[in-house]
Amino acid sequence: MIESNVPGHAGDLAVRTWPNLSATWLAVLVHGYGEHSGRYGHVAERLVAAGALVVAPDHVGHGGSAGERALITSVDGVVADVGAAIGSAATDLPTVLIGHSVGGLVAARYAQLNPLAALVLSAPVLGTWQELDALAADEIPDVPIDPDALSRDPEVGKRYAADPLVWHGPFKRPTLEALEHALEEVNYGPTLEHLPTLWLHGDDDALVPLADTRTGTDRLRGLLFEERVYPGARHEVFNETNRDEVLDDVVAFVRRVLRLG
Repeated sequence: MIESNVPGHAGDLAVRTWPNLSATWLAVLVHGYGEHSGRYGHVAERLVAAGALVVAPDHVGHGGSAGERALITSVDGVVADVGAAIGSAATDLPTVLIGHSVGGLVAARYAQLNPLAALVLSAPVLGTWQELDALAADEIPDVPIDPDALSRDPEVGKRYAADPLVWHGPFKRPTLEALEHALEEVNYGPTLEHLPTLWLHGDDDALVPLADTRTGTDRLRGLLFEERVYPGARHEVFNETNRDEVLDDVVAFVRRVLRLG
């Protein structure tokens, strides 16, 4: 894995790259709120083994990127940053965007505005999202993400809680306002009519409930839309006890839609 800095819309972006000299496709990992792309090393390694060159930026205010911690004032800016990370790969390989949670919202918006070969959405924030209810309060409640809600594997929660690059504080009002605006844009934006899209979700996800996301995917889905719902899985399906099954599903989907054999 190689770490580099790429100019972003609000300062330098920390970008992780997993090289592959024989790559047949480009995978771009778009992480969720409060975390960073370094948590996706095992995902990147599985994708490299499946023939991908992998790049993964840290969002503004996240991980090693510039900006006030956990502050996002423009999702359009984050979408542009994803484009900058793609450009840093300097390749014309078919691009597959893989977005998790809030990163799924960013990835969906990117797909509405830019050409892609395929899209994978992991527990994406689409449709409605309960966290936005906090905007009605005079003060945003200081309720951090419960690590136990991430996975049935207790080690995932322990590593998350101990990770100094993860934001463990409350949501910031401008971040929630930016996410609310982006959610409306995606919900009422163009459908992904002819884009191969795979939606992954655990049916025991308390952070981004399956039913809430479905109200968004029902608006977004096109002719080539597929879904996988994993019984008992929580929010981070790439870190779940059945993570190998999930990654196998992603690889099989990409190979099929890109006709890689």
